[in-house]
Amino acid sequence: MIYIALPNDTQHKLPFYLAMEEYVARVLPANDYFFMWQVLPTVIFGRNQLIEGEVDLEYCRANGINTYRRKSGGGCVYADMSNIMFSYITPDSNVNFTFNRYMLMVEHVLHKLGIDAKTTGRNDILIDGKKVSGNAFYHLPNRSIVHGTMLFDTDLEHMARSTTPSDAKLKSKGVASVRQHVTTLNKYLTITIDEFKQFVRKNLCDKEIVLDEAAVEQIRTIEQEYYTDEFIYGNNPAYSIVKHKRFDGVGEFEARIDVKDGVIRKVNIIGDYFLTGDLDGGLLAMLKGVEYTPEAVGRAITGISIGDIIMNMTTEQFIEILF
Repeated sequence: MIYIALPNDTQHKLPFYLAMEEYVARVLPANDYFFMWQVLPTVIFGRNQLIEGEVDLEYCRANGINTYRRKSGGGCVYADMSNIMFSYITPDSNVNFTFNRYMLMVEHVLHKLGIDAKTTGRNDILIDGKKVSGNAFYHLPNRSIVHGTMLFDTDLEHMARSTTPSDAKLKSKGVASVRQHVTTLNKYLTITIDEFKQFVRKNLCDKEIVLDEAAVEQIRTIEQEYYTDEFIYGNNPAYSIVKHKRFDGVGEFEARIDVKDGVIRKVNIIGDYFLTGDLDGGLLAMLKGVEYTPEAVGRAITGISIGDIIMNMTTEQFIEILF
């Protein structure tokens, strides 16, 4: 695997590194690439989440915590300079294979350090039953991007108070608070964060590419999208029907359905789920003009493999979300 390095040690905001992933995926030749990065205190919420439902904006503003949206699915996370972000870019398109391979690679590195880490659920790596790494993914043409956290000595107070996961999610994990659900690597290691980064790099990568200033400028161009209000806040018009549902191993969902005269006009599905196919332009577009009944929706999506669009979801679960 090839490590991607920047030409200098300049500290960037989080959207720069998300744009860097895109640059690697869109511009560099097909290969497996990896890099690590750190940011000043930041909350990152998933592609399909509502910021007001996931982030305590007042607390973030009062404590100088930035907030940004990413293009991958999954839930809301907190990062700071004592948290290491991992980015993995690969030409593999099989979602489950790519995701599982990456998670196992990271788990193996932790094992080499004597840490009894275990991958679990959709996207977590645990130590002693507590989360130390959460991961997400998304597709670009002919590329898959997986990125995630590695909590080394993260400020758990900021983490707990800046993010606002629902009671249902916390209850499903059997914890009373964010603090009880996570742990940090420094509790299990005697090495420094820089030594840990060196160890990870040595064990995952055997080559290096240093990007030049021209590449950095291209990354800065890609970065600009992440600062737009349209991308950060999205387009969330009022809907006549709102439904909530959570499925273990699939995610938490809020379906917003615009219905007039018993007919669906538009559907928007918000949540921490992982997309593996075309939801908005494909599946949800098929529901426009369909009678708002389970039977009519079932007929409209006959022959569609829901699990190829929303990871681990069945057709029955999709219909249950809407009704």
